[in-house]
Amino acid sequence: MMWSFGGWFGALWMVLFWGAILWGIVWIARSAGSRPEQVTTSRDRALDILEARFARGEIDALELEERRSDLLTGR
Repeated sequence: MMWSFGGWFGALWMVLFWGAILWGIVWIARSAGSRPEQVTTSRDRALDILEARFARGEIDALELEERRSDLLTGR
Protein backbone atom coordinates (compact mmCIF):
# COMPACT_ATOMS: atom_id res chain seq x y z
CA MET A 1 0.00 0.00 0.00
CA MET A 2 2.86 2.40 0.71
CA TRP A 3 4.30 1.86 -2.71
CA SER A 4 0.96 2.62 -4.31
CA PHE A 5 0.64 5.96 -2.52
CA GLY A 6 4.25 6.88 -3.21
CA GLY A 7 3.90 5.94 -6.85
CA TRP A 8 0.85 8.16 -7.36
CA PHE A 9 2.37 10.98 -5.37
CA GLY A 10 5.62 10.73 -7.32
CA ALA A 11 3.76 10.61 -10.62
CA LEU A 12 1.80 13.73 -9.65
CA TRP A 13 5.00 15.60 -8.87
CA MET A 14 6.57 14.43 -12.12
CA VAL A 15 3.58 15.69 -14.14
CA LEU A 16 3.68 19.01 -12.29
CA PHE A 17 7.44 19.29 -12.82
CA TRP A 18 7.30 18.61 -16.57
CA GLY A 19 4.21 20.80 -16.92
CA ALA A 20 6.10 23.68 -15.31
CA ILE A 21 9.08 23.09 -17.61
CA LEU A 22 6.81 23.04 -20.67
CA TRP A 23 4.95 26.15 -19.50
CA GLY A 24 8.28 27.95 -19.01
CA ILE A 25 9.47 27.07 -22.50
CA VAL A 26 6.19 28.25 -24.05
CA TRP A 27 6.26 31.47 -21.99
CA ILE A 28 9.84 32.25 -23.06
CA ALA A 29 9.06 31.53 -26.71
CA ARG A 30 5.95 33.72 -26.69
CA SER A 31 7.64 36.62 -24.90
CA ALA A 32 10.60 36.48 -27.28
CA GLY A 33 8.24 36.57 -30.24
CA SER A 34 6.24 39.59 -29.07
CA ARG A 35 8.40 42.29 -30.52
CA PRO A 36 6.98 45.51 -31.93
CA GLU A 37 5.87 44.95 -35.50
CA GLN A 38 7.18 48.21 -36.82
CA VAL A 39 10.02 50.29 -35.50
CA THR A 40 9.62 53.98 -36.18
CA THR A 41 12.75 55.57 -37.60
CA SER A 42 13.78 59.15 -37.06
CA ARG A 43 12.96 59.84 -40.71
CA ASP A 44 9.40 58.58 -40.22
CA ARG A 45 9.10 60.72 -37.09
CA ALA A 46 10.39 63.77 -38.97
CA LEU A 47 7.86 63.22 -41.75
CA ASP A 48 5.06 62.95 -39.20
CA ILE A 49 6.12 66.24 -37.59
CA LEU A 50 6.38 67.88 -41.00
CA GLU A 51 2.89 66.75 -41.99
CA ALA A 52 1.50 67.91 -38.65
CA ARG A 53 3.01 71.35 -39.18
CA PHE A 54 1.40 71.48 -42.62
CA ALA A 55 -1.95 70.42 -41.14
CA ARG A 56 -1.72 73.23 -38.55
CA GLY A 57 -0.93 75.72 -41.29
CA GLU A 58 2.58 76.54 -40.09
CA ILE A 59 4.08 75.73 -43.50
CA ASP A 60 2.65 75.82 -47.02
CA ALA A 61 2.45 73.01 -49.59
CA LEU A 62 5.59 74.13 -51.42
CA GLU A 63 7.69 74.08 -48.25
CA LEU A 64 6.17 70.72 -47.29
CA GLU A 65 7.22 69.16 -50.60
CA GLU A 66 10.71 70.68 -50.47
CA ARG A 67 11.37 69.43 -46.95
CA ARG A 68 9.80 66.04 -47.66
CA SER A 69 12.06 65.56 -50.66
CA ASP A 70 15.05 66.64 -48.57
CA LEU A 71 14.18 64.03 -45.95
CA LEU A 72 13.57 61.26 -48.45
CA THR A 73 16.73 61.91 -50.47
CA GLY A 74 18.87 62.25 -47.35
CA ARG A 75 20.14 65.78 -47.84
